[in-house]
Amino acid sequence: MNEQDKQKPLEETTRQSRSGAAGPGGWRRLLSKKWVSPALFMAAAAIIVTIMWLYQGTTEKADVKPADEGSAEVSDVTTEDETAADEKTLEVIADNETMQWPVVNRSELEIVLPHYDADAPSEERQQALLVSGTTYIPHMGIDLARPDNAAFEVVAAMSGKVTVAEQHPTNGYVVEIEHPDGLVTVYQSLGEISVKAGDEVKQGTLIGKAGRSELEKDFGVHLHFEVRENGTPVNPLALLDEEE
Repeated sequence: MNEQDKQKPLEETTRQSRSGAAGPGGWRRLLSKKWVSPALFMAAAAIIVTIMWLYQGTTEKADVKPADEGSAEVSDVTTEDETAADEKTLEVIADNETMQWPVVNRSELEIVLPHYDADAPSEERQQALLVSGTTYIPHMGIDLARPDNAAFEVVAAMSGKVTVAEQHPTNGYVVEIEHPDGLVTVYQSLGEISVKAGDEVKQGTLIGKAGRSELEKDFGVHLHFEVRENGTPVNPLALLDEEE
């Protein structure tokens, strides 16, 4: 056998080897390897995750507003809220009231029983004691009455909310009105009332008429008027203009 005959089998074997590695049979043998499938799966998953991440990042950037626009919107809302708050504050200041006498014609009335002041001279304190049987009670308001013992109209000394409007066994009809700053005005010995609990009343609104009470029956037709500040009785004359 010559050299050419020896080389032919060798070349044919080489061609078959190369053809087998590159042909379909070679791919099948490659895919049959245990490590190939997991590797391909991991590669595909990595590609998919990368594509999703890029897509999500693009969407978020499209939805985000410029910082300047967002700041401008917040600033506008804040300004509107502050303006509304300022208007409410101005309304409160504009409605600020000075207490007025709880009657229409102060000049027609007399103070028949003054407010008890613990620091006043002994004679003034005695004049401000309410006698009930054998009991002496410090008078925590002022009593107003007409010289002719006629009834008269009673009005709200300040604007506020009616919290009590009822008939009391010994004090006649009673009305209480709450005002700002912890003030409460109390109207007792009324013969009739024209308001009810929950009503909002303005200063000077008619709330009833003077009448009689069992506790102060010796004073005939009159109005018992009290002022309380944070629950403590104060002398109404300290808040009222005596010249009216």
